[in-house]
Amino acid sequence: MMYAFLNLIFYITGKSPPLSEFRVLLLGLRYAGKSSSGNTVLGREEFDLKRRTAQCVKRQGEVAGRQVTVVEAPGWWGNVNLKDTPELTKQEIVLSVSLCPPGPHAVLLVIRVDKAITEDERGILQEHLEFLSERVWSHTMVLFTCGDWLGDTTIEQHIESEGALQSLVEKCGNRYHVLNNENRGDDTQVTQLLEKIEEIVEGNRGHHFEMDRKRLEETQEKRKEEEERAKERLMKVEKQRQHLQSLKSELCLIFYKTKTLKIMKLSHIESMHFNNKKTVLIETLKCILYIF
Repeated sequence: MMYAFLNLIFYITGKSPPLSEFRVLLLGLRYAGKSSSGNTVLGREEFDLKRRTAQCVKRQGEVAGRQVTVVEAPGWWGNVNLKDTPELTKQEIVLSVSLCPPGPHAVLLVIRVDKAITEDERGILQEHLEFLSERVWSHTMVLFTCGDWLGDTTIEQHIESEGALQSLVEKCGNRYHVLNNENRGDDTQVTQLLEKIEEIVEGNRGHHFEMDRKRLEETQEKRKEEEERAKERLMKVEKQRQHLQSLKSELCLIFYKTKTLKIMKLSHIESMHFNNKKTVLIETLKCILYIF
């Protein structure tokens, strides 16, 4: 119903209705600057920069008078193919889409501008994005971080100087944006990013990116089963811990009783020894008195 309404507006006006909210998904390699970018977009410290993102993180805020939802998915290594990426990370990439329902307006592929990309890395980035769907490219834009590194070089010059990077940008429909996360006081870099996201939505006739529902449900069910198994393992470990604690308490009690009995026995032996000495002493005194 919503798609039909959006299509009608697009057909009449030739434009999508202005967005009242933005839903953004951050994907990319580890240490690419996804958390910093999320903080820059929202204008405050919402994403933890000290801890690696192992599970998807969702944060929201108001930016330029509109509600913005930012979801950060765990990153992957630039030298590890999709088939060797941990299953948990792949599941998180899929589930990240469900955290900003009904789906993100834009997928931002976060790349450090100060790190050259090889052909192998380009292929790895590409296959991880396509793990969502081939359709993801029409909703994707490259978001360059470490923008201050460029200096006097324009981003266009930088892209042209790197063949693998240029190929990746072309795959994203030549959509890109640069953020300087060290200069969060520059609001224009964020407002320009939101304008480019609106262009992405307009280019998709007002539609957002959406995962195949069946695949999403299967992934959610698989994750639920794994979490239940993990919970059962934790309960089993806790029971074993409690059992060991109980055995430890019993052993301590046995040790205490054994030690107490030993002390009592020694005390008894010493007492008997003392009484024997006393008897001998008395008899000796009696003999002395009798003689005198």
